[in-house]
Amino acid sequence: MTSPSLLKRVDPFLLMLVIVVTLASLVPARGVEAVVFEWLADIAIALLFFLHGAKLSRQAIVAGIGNLKLHALTLSATYVVFPLVGLAVVAAVQGWINPLLVSGVLFLTLLPSTVQSSIAFTSIARGNVAAAVCGASLSNLLGIIVTPLLVGLLIHSGASGEGFDWGGVRAIVIQLLLPFLAGHFLRPLIGRWVDGHKKLLGPIDRGSILLVVYSAFSAAVVDGIWQALDVVDLIWLLGLSALILAAVMAYTNGAARLAGLRREDSVVLLFCGSKKSLASGVPMAGALFAPAEVGMIVLPLMIFHQLQLFVCAWLAARMARRVDAAGETSTDPAAGK
Repeated sequence: MTSPSLLKRVDPFLLMLVIVVTLASLVPARGVEAVVFEWLADIAIALLFFLHGAKLSRQAIVAGIGNLKLHALTLSATYVVFPLVGLAVVAAVQGWINPLLVSGVLFLTLLPSTVQSSIAFTSIARGNVAAAVCGASLSNLLGIIVTPLLVGLLIHSGASGEGFDWGGVRAIVIQLLLPFLAGHFLRPLIGRWVDGHKKLLGPIDRGSILLVVYSAFSAAVVDGIWQALDVVDLIWLLGLSALILAAVMAYTNGAARLAGLRREDSVVLLFCGSKKSLASGVPMAGALFAPAEVGMIVLPLMIFHQLQLFVCAWLAARMARRVDAAGETSTDPAAGK
């Protein structure tokens, strides 16, 4: 009698994430397979942004760009609150764990927000997708300058001086902004069809996240993540990641209430303000740290990245169920033409 009720309380997407991570640990994509999964993830994400562009009205985009209060709160969470929490945590654990892991914990708090998953979770939770697109993209573009400055100021890394890799900017433009703009400019032709098939976005949202998770975690497993640390280190990293994530989420929740944000904007602040980008963090670490240090530096980010996906997947699904239960067809201001 109790088993069915318990199963109903478990979010299917969270179970899918667990299955995908387990699969990546047991059977990681290697060589050609890894390239194929990476391409599939890129295609799914591009399609996701194309459909979001076709769905969003011009008025919604203008409103998203002009939501200065929301963007200020999101950026403050990413580049002020996160680093402060990181400094406090590092000061507390200094001497208890490997110094490189300590630097890695601080490094992850200095990174920009995720783009793909922040927007996907915002969409799942019926948030302001237009503002999420603008906020997450802005965070990543600013991160190209802000993150190296914060690393130099707070970690004092021995950077190689070779200059920063601008490939991240090209990736954002090609993979996210161009499909989004293409979909938006084609809205007069396909917008009515997209509005009539809104359920199509759900599987694409979730599918793109699952592909990214499998691809990213496969790369981590192939690089020897399970051989690079023992169980105690893993427990430390998981505990510190949970502490940092809880502290920042508490800030975003409190800041949204104090600022009087609408529900759909508070969703953006939660998911864009509490995330850190593995896709941006790994190449940044390669540019900012000595090659022998990079593996241990990015290890905390890998742990945090998986934890934030699990937590945000659960929260997004819970928010969506609440909206559906309240009888709200959409809180997304982009729903109209």
